[in-house]
Amino acid sequence: MPSTPCLIRPSHGGDVGAVTAIYTHHVLHGTGTFEIEPPTEGDMAQRRSDVLAKGLPYLVAEQAGQVVGFACCNWFKPRPAYRFSAEDSIYLAPGSHGRGLGRALLAELAIRAENAGVRKLIAVIGDSANAGSIGVHCSAGFQHVGVLRSCGWKFDQWLDVVLMEKALGVGDSRPPGERKKSDPP
Repeated sequence: MPSTPCLIRPSHGGDVGAVTAIYTHHVLHGTGTFEIEPPTEGDMAQRRSDVLAKGLPYLVAEQAGQVVGFACCNWFKPRPAYRFSAEDSIYLAPGSHGRGLGRALLAELAIRAENAGVRKLIAVIGDSANAGSIGVHCSAGFQHVGVLRSCGWKFDQWLDVVLMEKALGVGDSRPPGERKKSDPP
């Protein structure tokens, strides 16, 4: 659990600066993202707008009035057949790891993604040595489905990608739109 109360809430436009700073840190110092150049605040605002325009969640974690993490999901691929599968992204501010914030963000993201009609969340985790991200996804019920070996080059090294998945709601047990008699109207 976080050491001080943590508020997980939908992001708003005023959060973009803090979100950009968090993500910039990970681009410049981490292997969880394979981006090499940090996106601008304008780029991050556009990415947020794109997620929200699709009806998908974009959340922040706030502690003591400061944004200390963010999470969102976006369609796994742009083709219409993927419209029930979304890739999650979770990033925490430096010094915010190990306090349950990632777990809290991922749990709320899964709830909101399911409410948006997502049936499967997919984690595409940069770097097979990324124990924190792999661990938080495992603790949230994600299953390992594969590793793409040496498919990224960052910081003068080859990096793997770990693939994990979690079914949401009824998952693939029935087609979209199909209701059981016991489902609420």
